[in-house]
Amino acid sequence: MPGPVAEIAAGYGFEGEALDLGAVLWDGVCHREAQVRIPLPVLNRHGLVAGATGTGKTKTLQLIAEQLSAHGVPVFLADIKGDVSGVSAPGEDGEKVRERAAQTGQEWTPTGFPCAFYGLGGTGPGIPVRATVTSFGPVLLSKVLQLNRTQEQSLGLIFHYADAKGLELVDLKDLRAVVAFLVSDVGKPELKGIGGLSTVTAGVILRALTAFEQQGAAGFFGEPEFDTSEFLRTAEDGRGIVSVLELPSVQQQPQLFSTFLMWLLADLFHDLPEVGDLEKPKLVFFFDEAHLLFKGASQAFLESITQTVRLIRSKGVGVFFVTQTPKDVPAEVLAQLGNRVQHALRAFTPDDAKALKATVRTFPESAYDLEEVLTSLGTGEAVVTVLSERGAPTPVAATRLRAPESLMGPIDAAALEAAVKGSPLYGRYAQAVDRESAYERLAADEEARTAEAARAAEAKAAGTTRARAPREEPSLVEQVVGSGMFKSLARSVGTQLGREISRSIFGTARRRR
Repeated sequence: MPGPVAEIAAGYGFEGEALDLGAVLWDGVCHREAQVRIPLPVLNRHGLVAGATGTGKTKTLQLIAEQLSAHGVPVFLADIKGDVSGVSAPGEDGEKVRERAAQTGQEWTPTGFPCAFYGLGGTGPGIPVRATVTSFGPVLLSKVLQLNRTQEQSLGLIFHYADAKGLELVDLKDLRAVVAFLVSDVGKPELKGIGGLSTVTAGVILRALTAFEQQGAAGFFGEPEFDTSEFLRTAEDGRGIVSVLELPSVQQQPQLFSTFLMWLLADLFHDLPEVGDLEKPKLVFFFDEAHLLFKGASQAFLESITQTVRLIRSKGVGVFFVTQTPKDVPAEVLAQLGNRVQHALRAFTPDDAKALKATVRTFPESAYDLEEVLTSLGTGEAVVTVLSERGAPTPVAATRLRAPESLMGPIDAAALEAAVKGSPLYGRYAQAVDRESAYERLAADEEARTAEAARAAEAKAAGTTRARAPREEPSLVEQVVGSGMFKSLARSVGTQLGREISRSIFGTARRRR
């Protein structure tokens, strides 16, 4: 074993449990005796998987997810391209797989892993994952609607108004109804009382919501709301369940699915207790196509992401961002990512060359010429550095990665449908529920005002008043109970009784009974 290879291998000689990534590459030779690994306890220190299209990022996710599951750690994967479902089925043996296993010192055995399949709002074959508008919150929704900073603040005021009035925002038509009410002749006085919200801005938000609904996004918001603790489940045999969010059908709405993934993470952050560093994480969350999350984001949104990533580590959750180059991730977030798997980069243009140099600067000093190595790596090869058990960076290692043991491709549609309908969660979340909320309440109020106006007009036209029989004067209690103010208060209390609204870093909230 050459001297530099021995030094690199010594840096990955961990004592505790670890995930096996592959073997060290040096001068084009794969040294199977020099294994590259990630200690299990440091996976809550987050990570980055990067590389050009076609370099093997998805297979790297699959490899890490399999081993996490085998160690009893639940995993969340976003399946953007529709080719991750194969993690549930045993892989197919073949000459290339056997050759890769021999080179990397892997004892390859075809194995399927326990999986649950989900879809956003019932789009696609998975178990529907829905959120109420209230729990999604104004900050994330502003990102999806592409609102500017002023409009984002105005949307926050609208949420505050709905909370104060007991108007539950379950789906998009609820929010649209509240905004429409506030710009109507009846609601304009209410608008003035909120402070800082103009009719023009409210109109912009209303148009953005209408366009958003026309894009088919309405189904993602509603009830039953998904409980993100379902992602923390393990199978009966003790392996962690791999939760696969099927997203191919929403590829035309990249901001929606990237922001929805951020909601899932924010909701977990809101609910999980502080646990500090554990022997193994509670969940590892893979955030694919991460550049979509940061594109066009406001400074407040980026600060919220940074704070969530920084703090969720202490709750036992690891987050891996998956993208093409590290420069796709803001520096403040990148600084939180202790584990790096960098696949090949291309330098065909001046911008590519600039991105390559920037990527090299994110790695510790190494024995490699990283600019040369990163442009010459083959598919399924990567430059790796992780955190050791002591929390220090390991030596940079060019690595030939192991082959996943599960199927490297999608399972067929019939098998996917059977897995979805056979899940114990299917009956809980499959059927959408549309109960009374802000839309129905405001519609009922409008109907009552219309009926009252019609009765008044009818009485005026008749020009007569009906003689009324004298009746006993009601008691003070009866007067109070019968008043409109009491009825309004009672309805509001009835809506909110036994519930609380607490908002997290992103302004997300979940109403709990």
